[in-house]
Amino acid sequence: MLSMTGFGKAEISLNQLHLQVEIRSLNSKYLDLSVKIPSFLKAVELDARKIIKQHLKRGKVELLIHYEKNENQTNVSLNATQISAYYEQLAALNDKLQGGLKIDLLGHTLKLPDTIQHQKDNLEDSDLQKILSGISEACSDLNNFRRNEGKSLHAELVGRIENIQQLAQKVIPFESERLPKVKAKILEAINTLNQKSQIDEKRLEQELIFYAEKLDITEEKVRLNEHCDHFLKTMRDEGAGKKLGFITQEIGREINTLGSKAHHLDIQKLVVEMKDELEKIKEQILNVL
Repeated sequence: MLSMTGFGKAEISLNQLHLQVEIRSLNSKYLDLSVKIPSFLKAVELDARKIIKQHLKRGKVELLIHYEKNENQTNVSLNATQISAYYEQLAALNDKLQGGLKIDLLGHTLKLPDTIQHQKDNLEDSDLQKILSGISEACSDLNNFRRNEGKSLHAELVGRIENIQQLAQKVIPFESERLPKVKAKILEAINTLNQKSQIDEKRLEQELIFYAEKLDITEEKVRLNEHCDHFLKTMRDEGAGKKLGFITQEIGREINTLGSKAHHLDIQKLVVEMKDELEKIKEQILNVL
C-alpha cells in the first residue's frame, strides 16, 4: 500500500550549475501535475512530465527545480569590440570639441549600451540527460516516502476494520432480547386499551413472527463481515485506493441497515461505534494510492 502524500528530492551537479530537484505529492482523484522550473530548462519539461507519469499514477504532484551557479563560473563578459569602437569615437570627439581635455573616457564608454554581455545558461545534451535522471531519482525517492507512509496507513486501516468486525460480534447477545420486548410492548398496549379479551392468540403469534422476520439481521451481519474481509484482501493490491473507497460504501450500507433494524439501545450504541470507525476509515482512504 502506498500513501498519496510524499516528498522526494535529488541533487545534480553540472559544470556551471548545481540543481536541486524536489517533487511533492498530495491526495487527488487523478494525476494533477504542476511543473515549476527555470526558463532555460523548458527543453526538458515534456520529458520530465513523461517520467513523472511513469512513476506516479495519482496525486496532486508539484515538480520544483532550484539552481545555483558554481562560484568559478560567470555568465558576464565585456564586449571588447564594442567598447573599443565607443572609446575611439569618444576620444576623437573629445579632441575635436574640447581640445583633448582629460576626462574619464573609459568610464563614460562602459555606461553605453551593449558594452556588457550576459551569457545565457546553455546546457549540453548530456546535461539535460543528467537532469532527467535526477527527476527520475526524485520520483523514486518520493515513492519510497509513500511506501513508508503506506505501512502506517495499512496498520491503521486493518485495526479499524477489525474493530468493526468485533463490534458486529458484540451485537449477537442482544439479538434474542428484542422479540420478547416487542411482545411485552404489544401486550402493554392491549392492557392499556382494555382489549385483552378480544385478542386472538394466533393473530398475536403471527404478528410476532412478522416482527421476528423484520428484526432479523443475520444477512446484514454476514454481508458486513464479507465486505470487511474483502476490504482486507483488496488492501494487498497496489493502487487499490479507489476500490477500497467503493467497498467502504458497501460496508456503510450494511451498518445503516443494522441500525434501522436494531430496535435495541445497546445494538444502536454498537452501530454508532461502527459508523465512527467507518468515518475514520473513509478519511484515511482518501490518502491511499
